[in-house]
Amino acid sequence: MLYEILSDLVKIENVLFVIRNEGAVSEIRSNELTIRQKEKWINIGENDGPCHMHVNSELIKKAEFVKEQKPERISFSVRFFNENNERVLAAFITKMYDDDMKIIPERLSSYEGLFEKYGSKDSISFS
Repeated sequence: MLYEILSDLVKIENVLFVIRNEGAVSEIRSNELTIRQKEKWINIGENDGPCHMHVNSELIKKAEFVKEQKPERISFSVRFFNENNERVLAAFITKMYDDDMKIIPERLSSYEGLFEKYGSKDSISFS
């Protein structure tokens, strides 16, 4: 199911994938990314392209759908965690608001559609 969720996220325009650890942060936009899986590795982007990532599907144990209240807006994301409940990867659905800070219904439906497709649960465990 991890591959399916990531595949659906890659299809949404203006998703920002954020890989974070203690020493570095990498941000990759979803626009025109490819996705494929070979054994345990899920590859997002092209190896020869300007940026790509390799996700070890065996180490991702949980995904969470998160709506986070910010001072002037709500942030929408899907976050992926390892067995120690440490965030490994996050996918933020960006450009959710227009110039007047009103939510764009089509963008909101992208997030809500994913949430409904994967069972309308805040957290999903992977085996």
